[in-house]
Amino acid sequence: MDYQSPLAKVHGLGSAKSGTHHWWLQRITAVALIPLSFWPIVFLGLSFDASYHETVTWLAAPLNSICMVFWILSVFYHAVLGLQVVIEDYVSSEKWRIITILGTYLIFFFLMLAAIIAVLRIILAG
Repeated sequence: MDYQSPLAKVHGLGSAKSGTHHWWLQRITAVALIPLSFWPIVFLGLSFDASYHETVTWLAAPLNSICMVFWILSVFYHAVLGLQVVIEDYVSSEKWRIITILGTYLIFFFLMLAAIIAVLRIILAG
């Protein structure tokens, strides 16, 4: 005989596990990307008009390189959080959902790492 109420049976289950934390992380990265997006825009504009040496010198400045690395971290983390929500909403099979989310995290981690290494190589070469 079961003496638990229906509410006690479902307590701690369902969609209310970590959704709020996920939502806040996505909003925090979105707000962080607003001022940080200034640096890649300036960098792209500079790379079209300036010489290679001027572009490397600009990126080698400590503030510019730090902000570029923070932008890379924020944009990739924000993107992977958004894709995780899309995958959770539209992939119905639990097995494929987990595989797709893990694959997305791995792909974005390696792309983020490659972008940071590229910035570091430019800084160290300049």
